[in-house]
Amino acid sequence: MIPDFIYGTAWKEDATERLTRLAIETGLRGIDTANQRRHYFEAAAGAAIASAIASGVIRRDELFIQTKFTYQSSQDHRLPYDPRADPPAQVQQSFDSSLEHLRTNLIDSYLLHGLSTYHGLASVDKEVWRAMEELHASGKALALGISNVSLDQIEELWTFARVKPSFVQNRCFARTRWDSDVRTFCRRQGIAYQGFSLLTANVKELQAARFRQIVTRVGKTPAQVVFGFALQAGMLPLTGTTNMNHMREDLESRHFTLSAGDLQVIENIAA
Repeated sequence: MIPDFIYGTAWKEDATERLTRLAIETGLRGIDTANQRRHYFEAAAGAAIASAIASGVIRRDELFIQTKFTYQSSQDHRLPYDPRADPPAQVQQSFDSSLEHLRTNLIDSYLLHGLSTYHGLASVDKEVWRAMEELHASGKALALGISNVSLDQIEELWTFARVKPSFVQNRCFARTRWDSDVRTFCRRQGIAYQGFSLLTANVKELQAARFRQIVTRVGKTPAQVVFGFALQAGMLPLTGTTNMNHMREDLESRHFTLSAGDLQVIENIAA
C-alpha cells in the first residue's frame, strides 16, 4: 500500500511518539523515519505505530512504514551498527535494529539515506545497495529506494541495480523547478518521487505575488496549494507539521484541482 501522503518524523525528538500517533489518528497512512538518532527517534515512531495498532486505530497492512540506512558520516555517536564492521554487515545490523525499533517484521520501503559521494556511485555505495537487495530478497524489505540524490546518481544506480529503486526522496526546491530533471527520470522509469521540505525550502518563492494570487483565488492555504501542486505533478509529498489542524488541511489538498495555468505558474515560480 503506497499512500498519497507521508508523515516525516525528522527533528521531532521527544515529541516523536505523540506526533506520530497524532498523524496516524488524523489519517496519515505513511510514516517516514531513519535509523539515524542524530535527526530521528525511530524507536519513538515505532512505539506510536505499535500503540495505534494495539488500540485498533489502524491495522499494520493499512500503514506504509519507511526507514533508512545512514552512513556513519551522517550519524552521531549513537550508531545502530558496529563501525568496525564491513558495509554489508552494517546494513544488516541497522536493518535488524530498525525492525526492533519499529516493532514489525517487515519494512514497506527501505532507503539508502544519501550516497557517500556527491557525484556518481562509489564502491561502498554499490556494496550497500547489494546488501539492501539481499534484504529485499529475504522478503523483509518490500521495496528499495534512495534519498538525496542527483540526476547522474540515480541514472547510474538504475543501471547498476538488480532490484531497481521504487522510490527517490529528495528535498524539493522551486529554484530547480521542483527537481524537474530527477522527477522526469523517475516518471520515465516508474519510480515514485517523494518530495520533502516543499514548504520550508521555498519560503521566498511562496511569497511571490503570482503564488499569492493563486492562493487567494482558490481559497486554500499556501500549504494546501503547494501540496495540491505536488500531488497533481505526480509527487508523493512529505509533511512534517506538528499541528493537527495543519495535518487535516494537508490531507484536504487531495480534494481540489489546480488549473493547468496554475500548475505552470507554480512550476516556474522561481524563474
